[in-house]
Amino acid sequence: MFDLLSDILTRLSFRGTLYFRTSFTEPWGVRVPAFRDVARFHFVFRGEAMVRVAGVPVPVYLAQGDLIVIPHGAAHVLCCRHTGPDEALPLDDVLSRSGFPGHGTLVWGGDESPSDTQLICGHFALAEGARHLLFERLPPFIHLRGYGQEAGSWLEATLRVIGAEAGGARLGGDLIALKMSEAIFAQAIRAHIEAERETDCGVAGFADPHLARALTAFHRAPTAGWTVAGLAREAGLSRTGFAERFSDRLGVTPMAYVTSWRMQIAREALSARGLSVAEAAEVSGYASESAFSRVFKKEIGLSPAAFRQSGIARHEAA
Repeated sequence: MFDLLSDILTRLSFRGTLYFRTSFTEPWGVRVPAFRDVARFHFVFRGEAMVRVAGVPVPVYLAQGDLIVIPHGAAHVLCCRHTGPDEALPLDDVLSRSGFPGHGTLVWGGDESPSDTQLICGHFALAEGARHLLFERLPPFIHLRGYGQEAGSWLEATLRVIGAEAGGARLGGDLIALKMSEAIFAQAIRAHIEAERETDCGVAGFADPHLARALTAFHRAPTAGWTVAGLAREAGLSRTGFAERFSDRLGVTPMAYVTSWRMQIAREALSARGLSVAEAAEVSGYASESAFSRVFKKEIGLSPAAFRQSGIARHEAA
């Protein structure tokens, strides 16, 4: 499971970026805007907080030691229990009024409490246009609480190291916090998948031992001549039983999954690695450049040549 998830995150140009640690005193509230291709996390290092995610009717209460991941970059409000959503200030206003220099600790709030709420806030960026059904099926938020041995004591330890290192004065502290934050999203997704293994949701298939074997085999050799029968053999199921199980648990057919992932490999090859269309066809498992181009345009919405050119233009503009 972990190797499969690692491959998905790596291929999608997943990057962890820690952006600040907070010291909030009551009353306080911050409105965080929505962003595309970004997932956010907030870890309560000390104190407590409320989170109101756009489109979710009930606020989420975070106790000390809790982690919330907002996978789809939805707008949300972070606040204390005494601040309503309309009273929270936009994040840009808080950053400006507090004089936050872009590093260290963001200090903000009132003087109604001598104790503060310390959050470790970060985001995970995906390459523009990168997609995978695993991400598409994630809920609006993932709330991980009560890090006992079953949930993974190493997760709490990782977050506490990040809290200790982020914005500190010791050499290399920010880099250590950044690198460790890259593991948080993978850990949170894995915990969510394992918790949902018995449900009918779209991520349950990744925890299914039979389907996971087939998916792992495919991800290890995505250019091989995969068929439904070949994937079924890897899963240890009959062809019909595998196809039905795959579609029921993941919501797509096996070959639709194969095609979609190969196109993500091609997208990365064209934009991030700068390969030619012929080379992208080869690394994504297509012997025919014309066949590859037809599938790519259907999946991505642009021809490979146009997509490659747009990637070059974005890189030069940056």
